[in-house]
Amino acid sequence: YEAEIRKGKALCYRYNQLSPNDLDAQHEILEQLLGSMGTNVIFTPPFWCDYGYNIHVGDYFYANHNLVITDGTRVEIGDHVFIAPNCCLTTAEHPIDPEQRKAGWEIAAPIRIGNNVWIGAGSTILAGAVIGDNTVIGAGSVVKGTIPANVVAVGVPCKVKRPITEADKFRYPKHESVK
Repeated sequence: YEAEIRKGKALCYRYNQLSPNDLDAQHEILEQLLGSMGTNVIFTPPFWCDYGYNIHVGDYFYANHNLVITDGTRVEIGDHVFIAPNCCLTTAEHPIDPEQRKAGWEIAAPIRIGNNVWIGAGSTILAGAVIGDNTVIGAGSVVKGTIPANVVAVGVPCKVKRPITEADKFRYPKHESVK
């Protein structure tokens, strides 16, 4: 596994050395790195992962600066997902028992993020997490377990705060473009 991690880290390093505006070169590296990706996929540098090939990203994905994905197993991200700056998705877990940790025990549990999800700045998505479609995860949250679809969830640990409703369509004023 060490050789595979070194390969993933080398591709991330190359990716992070590119001009942030060189989308073609970024796309070429992401094609080599990721297990699969849809159309219009953007990882704003810097981006780090372990293997890369365990990461599967849908269409119209955007990750802002400083996304870290420790992908010891599958990380599945749906379509139209936005991830704010300074987030971490980690499939790795280590034992609580110090002797087991010292012995190097580690397990990995997959992460699944549905479609139309927004993950707020500084959030951490832990091993085994499932986030349902259309859900918003508030900034600074730590997600473990399952967060259902169509909700706003926030906190440490992340908990459902409320459902997403029709009123949310009117939360922000619409702006006409300047001519």
